[in-house]
Amino acid sequence: MSNYQEVLNELNPQHRDLRQQIPGVYQGFGEMSKATFESGALERKVKELMAMAMGVVQGCDGCIASHARAAARAGATKQEAAEAIGVSILMHGGPATIYGARAYTAFCEFADAMD
Repeated sequence: MSNYQEVLNELNPQHRDLRQQIPGVYQGFGEMSKATFESGALERKVKELMAMAMGVVQGCDGCIASHARAAARAGATKQEAAEAIGVSILMHGGPATIYGARAYTAFCEFADAMD
């Protein structure tokens, strides 16, 4: 993947179509997501970096793109993103190096777009 905004653009109509069929599931998921990412003892940027790192472990380009963008918007730095990805590599091994590189590319894309 070279443009992670395109990943999100591709997923939006797919989510819309599924959301129309199961609105309650999406509403519940949205409420859980909102509650999860509110700043508390952990700042939102930390939570978004954690979610991005989970996307690395799961091999989920959509998760990586969504949470990389959210982490950049929440003020995370490239170094913070790289270190979060480093933890996913430690915990998941070789496959995480592939999706870790993708996640770092995605984060940099969104961070650079904010400059």
